[in-house]
Amino acid sequence: MKNILLIATGGTIASRPSSGGLTPQLLAQDILRCVPSLEGLCHVDALQPMNIDSTNMSPDCWLRLAQCVREHYDAYDGFVITHGTDTMAYTASALSYLIQRSAKPIVLTGSQKSIYVQDTDARRNLYDAFLAAQDDALCGVFVVFDGHVICGTRARKTRTKSMNAFSSIDYPDIALLQDGRILHYIHMEKPQTPPAFYDRLNPRVFVLRLIPGMNPAVLRLLLDAFDALVIESFGVGGLPCYEQEDFLCAVAAWSAAGKPIVITTQVPHEGSDLMVYEVGARAASTPGVLEAHTMTVESVVTKLMWILPQAHDLAHIKALFYTPIAHDLLRFETCAHESND
Repeated sequence: MKNILLIATGGTIASRPSSGGLTPQLLAQDILRCVPSLEGLCHVDALQPMNIDSTNMSPDCWLRLAQCVREHYDAYDGFVITHGTDTMAYTASALSYLIQRSAKPIVLTGSQKSIYVQDTDARRNLYDAFLAAQDDALCGVFVVFDGHVICGTRARKTRTKSMNAFSSIDYPDIALLQDGRILHYIHMEKPQTPPAFYDRLNPRVFVLRLIPGMNPAVLRLLLDAFDALVIESFGVGGLPCYEQEDFLCAVAAWSAAGKPIVITTQVPHEGSDLMVYEVGARAASTPGVLEAHTMTVESVVTKLMWILPQAHDLAHIKALFYTPIAHDLLRFETCAHESND
């Protein structure tokens, strides 16, 4: 029987009604008691490093979770992290960069309804998460939800209320959980080297969503307060021209300061391709501008937070950003559209 560590962080799965609305009140042992069938699946120990609504999750919390896994890594065969759904995709992405080459499964799960209520998805999701965490064929960070095993860098919450809340963006599910069994879609090679743990993040990353007619002065206003900028552009990506160079000049100011800008898309699927239109190609030719391709915004943001403490110039930032990690960036994309240094 495998040894699995439960790391409980709060979220809807641990919530009960209060005078101000649902709030995390149940602790790890309370949650485990609601799924007695786990006793026949694996041996479980539990930790409670925090008990928060996931809206309050932060980079400091991600570092605490990574440290928790690191301190107990040798003692357990896998890890389950219960988490609120609202920021679970960010946490899954962050842990994918903070804990690399893990030969053991690190599984995040939660629920749309509290485990405290009868018609909840929590009990199934929790059992499935432990089933995945003790599976020898899985390695790395995953989100397990509604029977789907999703790569940590590809998960996104796409529904606010439905039980099938999470989708894998532009990448297949790793596996499917059904009737207490795992159907593997993708074979995963076990790392042959020890895991790499990281203990630094730079949270000074801002996401700017373009709207038609936006004043490019906003880019200059953000320059002093942040060390990296992610621009959610339109369609396959680009920057407005407005018959002038204001946006490109503002972008050049970021480059002159040694700070990267990543252009992604507001469209949910199929990613960016800056070389399709002139508005994209002009942006791509500006030093310091990187392209997200099919990376999720959650992965772009957390990867930049991971890169910034260890890279000291734009060339190094670019090299690390375009290095695929945990399926975040398809390898064939790294050979295309690298138009600036």
